[in-house]
Amino acid sequence: MAQVELIMPKMGESVAEATITQWLKEEGELVELEESVLEIATDKVDSEVPSPVEGVLVKKLFEVDDVVKVGEAIAIIETDGDAPDSTPTSDSKSASPESSGLEEAASLAEDIVSQAKQSTEPISSSSDSDRFYSPLVRSIAQEEGISMAELEGIQGTGKDGRVTKDDMLDYVANRGKAPASAQQPAKSAPTPPPAPAPQPAVSVGGGDEIIEMDRMRKLIADHMVMSKQTSPHVTSMVEIDMTPIVNWRNKVKDAFAKREGQKITFTPIFMEAVVKAIKDFPMINVSVDGNRIIKKKDINLGMATALPSGNLIVPVIHKADEKSLLGITKAVNDMAGRARKNALKPDEISGGTFTMTNVGTFGNIMGTPIINQPQVAILAVGAIKKKPAVIETPEGDTIGIRHMMYASLSYDHRVVDGALGGSFLRRFADYCEAFDPNREV
Repeated sequence: MAQVELIMPKMGESVAEATITQWLKEEGELVELEESVLEIATDKVDSEVPSPVEGVLVKKLFEVDDVVKVGEAIAIIETDGDAPDSTPTSDSKSASPESSGLEEAASLAEDIVSQAKQSTEPISSSSDSDRFYSPLVRSIAQEEGISMAELEGIQGTGKDGRVTKDDMLDYVANRGKAPASAQQPAKSAPTPPPAPAPQPAVSVGGGDEIIEMDRMRKLIADHMVMSKQTSPHVTSMVEIDMTPIVNWRNKVKDAFAKREGQKITFTPIFMEAVVKAIKDFPMINVSVDGNRIIKKKDINLGMATALPSGNLIVPVIHKADEKSLLGITKAVNDMAGRARKNALKPDEISGGTFTMTNVGTFGNIMGTPIINQPQVAILAVGAIKKKPAVIETPEGDTIGIRHMMYASLSYDHRVVDGALGGSFLRRFADYCEAFDPNREV
């Protein structure tokens, strides 16, 4: 008999942990090869974890609502065969399957315990305040010489206020930069963690309805607050003459729907213009890591999509700069449709480098969106409205009815100044206004 660890799988470029939402198998139950053992949830995607072997679930290492790091063991499955990826030695060839499996399991357990001891001294997994610290956080604290008292003072952005890897890296990067009065006291004089900022009192009347936030809404709320705390937001706005695009779409949409079996919306046209503008101003396609600016090679465009539940999800079109207008259109329609059915894969909502949101869908003419961290900019497009506008002609100026739209760009003023943000937004508008009304798709 061999014991195999069921590992929390990697679920996207920036996904470091997942929450267990339901166990589909109980201890002692048979598990078939690739049969789902449990359900997990990341920021916005629910997934199932299949078994890599056929056997019996002998031990669940975590319970429902526990947060598990990617790469950690979730459960132990006992199988009749050898453990996957195990390399038999000359000694194991003469040993029985049971003894070989037990020796491997024991050796693995010893390694895990040894690693845990190395990463947890002198920081324990919990403190007097009952705050939990993951092995990775404790390991960073030990390497950087951060005491328990100092660790207690770090504000966590994870679930239930837990300190995450990013929190630790941000703290280490800025450690020592605060004024002396604001730094942590010596180890001999530990202080309790700072009290959270008081929340305004909310009165509840007899006829009021209390609605608990669902998991996704809580995550969205935390992400939005974190973004505002991280980035100093600035928003620039521009008005765009959309008449060439509106006339072109009206001309081709019926034939396109008949030929491709799907609609062509304004979103892929906007995305094409965004790609062109990013190529002109690549420093808008960056992320901030402490004091470093990470300039992204790929242009991965996120599109904010409203869900039937009222929540929001952001599917990502990877390498949008390598797609034609037709390719972007098909990707937009596919992802928007699957997003509303909760059928997106984890890597389809991760890795975005720039996000666009269409507030015009709800009849709004303008918006000031919140940056989708760790990106540094987000574009909002409003409703397209007919308006009287001045038209410049060789014969002079005249007034006509034009299809006009406002676009707004929120950007991180740590790395994007008004000149860059304003120039990028104006270039996006120029590409929209210069759209070829005779092009084919």
